[in-house]
Amino acid sequence: MDSFTSSIFSVMLTLALLAASFDTTGAQIGVCYGMLGSNLPSRPDVVALYNQRNIRRMRLYGPDQPALQALRGTNIELMLGLPNEDLQRIASSQANANIWVQNNVKNYGNVKFRYIAVGNEVQPSSQNAQFLVPAMRNIQNAISNAGLGAQIKVSTAVDTGILGESSPPSKGTLKPDHRPLLDPIIQFLVNNKSPLLVNVYPYFSYASNPQERLDYALFTANSVVVQDGSLGYRNLFDAILDAVYSALEKAGGGSLEVVVSESGWPSAGGKATSIDNARIYNSNLIQHVKQGTPKKPGKPIETYIFAMFDEDQKTPELEKHWGLFFPNRQPKYPINFN
Repeated sequence: MDSFTSSIFSVMLTLALLAASFDTTGAQIGVCYGMLGSNLPSRPDVVALYNQRNIRRMRLYGPDQPALQALRGTNIELMLGLPNEDLQRIASSQANANIWVQNNVKNYGNVKFRYIAVGNEVQPSSQNAQFLVPAMRNIQNAISNAGLGAQIKVSTAVDTGILGESSPPSKGTLKPDHRPLLDPIIQFLVNNKSPLLVNVYPYFSYASNPQERLDYALFTANSVVVQDGSLGYRNLFDAILDAVYSALEKAGGGSLEVVVSESGWPSAGGKATSIDNARIYNSNLIQHVKQGTPKKPGKPIETYIFAMFDEDQKTPELEKHWGLFFPNRQPKYPINFN
């Protein structure tokens, strides 16, 4: 190969590799589609909005049939929730799990299911805690028996209240009173090579800690805020996520990936809430998750922003104001998902 041809080839190869890397990093962001709001658009209009705004992933909190219908034939990848109130029924029999998977997954063969999130933020003190892992096992069996095990991963979503110690991130540990619930979850996920879904909210850490800096929470700090050995942290999101990774390593979950199943910033209703802060946080989040964390640099973080719309049927007031879009489908503030 002469030098001119060789240099052309290397340029083309570089461009191809860049295109491939942009494709994978660009595909990391999804948006949670909650439905507890008044005057929300129809399911087909919402799916059209995802496509129009190039949002490639969606989280649904339950098997809403009109939404599943609207997703048919689209390229939107779906995290489908199995609600907490259904855990006991699904845990009680394999047949119930098989029916759930038949009705809500297999019947929608042209929907791109990515995860089944069995339960959301189930607490150890909850009545549902005893049913969580048995329900996960039954859904996993149903997915595997349907021949979908390679395509669809079964997991559960936890909040960062699972952390005992979290600062600095390398000291991350799980709360001892959460271990009876979390240890079987971790073992299940390791065995099935499924990720742990974690709802990560720097907003709540900032709002509850008078010492926390706003720029650290909003990704706008200009220099390292927390030094942890050789690793420097400029934002709270990375610090929380790496504390989760450290805690998992100490609990036999060192091989697990973490998917950020919710993150966002409210535009009203509490401390440091404004449309501007919501815009800054979510815009920076979209760009930041392409890069990984100090503990896992260069590894894009699959992340779902909470949420598509304000949900005015929720309480307290703070819970109403997390939406990226108004019910008329206009953005609350400029945001780019590319």
